[in-house]
Amino acid sequence: MSFEPNILGFLCNWCSYAGADLAGVSRVQYPPNIRVIRVMCSGRVDPIFVIEALAIGLDGVIVMGCHLGDCHYIDGNYEEKMKLDLLSKALQLIGLSGRFRLEWVSASEGVRFGQVVSEFTKQIKNEGPSPFSGSKPNQKLKEDLEAIKRTLSDNRLRTLVGRERTITEFGNIYEETIELEEYEKKIGDALNSEFLRNKILIKLEKEPLSVKDLSKSLSIESSLILEHIVSLKARNLIDFNRIDGITPYYHALKE
Repeated sequence: MSFEPNILGFLCNWCSYAGADLAGVSRVQYPPNIRVIRVMCSGRVDPIFVIEALAIGLDGVIVMGCHLGDCHYIDGNYEEKMKLDLLSKALQLIGLSGRFRLEWVSASEGVRFGQVVSEFTKQIKNEGPSPFSGSKPNQKLKEDLEAIKRTLSDNRLRTLVGRERTITEFGNIYEETIELEEYEKKIGDALNSEFLRNKILIKLEKEPLSVKDLSKSLSIESSLILEHIVSLKARNLIDFNRIDGITPYYHALKE
């Protein structure tokens, strides 16, 4: 029996949704696997929506909006591109980037809409069923996805991404600009750090663990684990649980 994926699409009202309408009236053929949610602007699609859709077992998620420069709300799609570029990088960390795509489709591109849906459906078929569907979902990957969700909910990381275009193109309050490549590296470093901290936090919510335990469980050097333990302790997210011999154990603090 062939695998037929369940795909969720977020479509911009002014361009891609109109493009889907045009594809329909023009009788453009494309797979019926996509289910559409219409939004007024692609910029209103929060990365958390995509993560939650994947977490409940949908096989793929696609976001479609106006071409850059054609947004009905001036720069909504620029904002969306920055947010979803970060989401793509985050999903790469856990091997799920192939289940998500961002595309630009105008109201006059009915044929292109059909092509995009067909290509993405084929891609998801190659990826196979969602690791979160069925009676035995991948628990380790589920933990990793939860860590990604918490990471992308972090206000500091969101602020860093939200200021990207302003700081790299127009400059900060001191009229200083930062090269895009350098700024993206800062975002990437922040993403990796927050992801690891959230993985540690999820482990400590289950049971008290030592740095050595965390290092073994996450396959990460103890020195790096300790750095993040110090950071989490400073944020009042974890605390000492007990000392066994000379080994301290930590647990997560309830909010």
